[in-house]
Amino acid sequence: MMKLFPYIMIIMLPLMCSSPKGDAPEYYESTEADFEFNDVSTSNEKRYGVVTEQNNVEQKIIKTSFLKFETDDLEKSYNQIIKAVKTNKGFVQDDNSSKSYNTLTRRLTIRIPTSSFQTAIDSISKNVSYFDSKRISAKDVTEEFIDLEARLKAKQTLEKRYLDLLEKAKNVKEILEIERELSNIREEIEAKQGRLKYLQNKVSLSTIEIEFYKLTSGAPVATSYGTKM
Repeated sequence: MMKLFPYIMIIMLPLMCSSPKGDAPEYYESTEADFEFNDVSTSNEKRYGVVTEQNNVEQKIIKTSFLKFETDDLEKSYNQIIKAVKTNKGFVQDDNSSKSYNTLTRRLTIRIPTSSFQTAIDSISKNVSYFDSKRISAKDVTEEFIDLEARLKAKQTLEKRYLDLLEKAKNVKEILEIERELSNIREEIEAKQGRLKYLQNKVSLSTIEIEFYKLTSGAPVATSYGTKM
């Protein structure tokens, strides 16, 4: 390993110089730093390891909603929801029904292009007098996205440098040591690519969960104090 030390220092020097202020080079870290990504839709002052200018960066927003309401006609409400889904070029991700002593319930999870998020909610809400529950939320993941992209680029640069070093290896021991490092780096690259893909999917397709139910004839009449449309 001592024979490889000069080569490793050559590889790491540019990365050390380009590392964000206050961060130790990732080569010497035993684990990646853990970050808690909270909703920062009202503040862009938090940082996740990379200092960037946000002004010219497209925001990455994950939009979600939960709707719950009573209906007199489950089939009619379902058809209205499906019509809204198709009109807005979405799809049903999950669909299940249940029955209790006095209630028939249907639950849908739909995915809608983010650009049509509010339009779809408005269409689904037609003819609904009251909502037992209606939640709409937006989570800003712009900074996490930027941080992941920066770290991914750094890892890919490091991978390329190790591949160059592999071509210069002089014996089996050196080859095995370099390949072990390459394996670790590639695992981190795959993890970051997977996270980026997950976030992009959530950003491009909003999620709307809908629960609607019908009280059967044996159910007691209850006054709704839900959200009035």
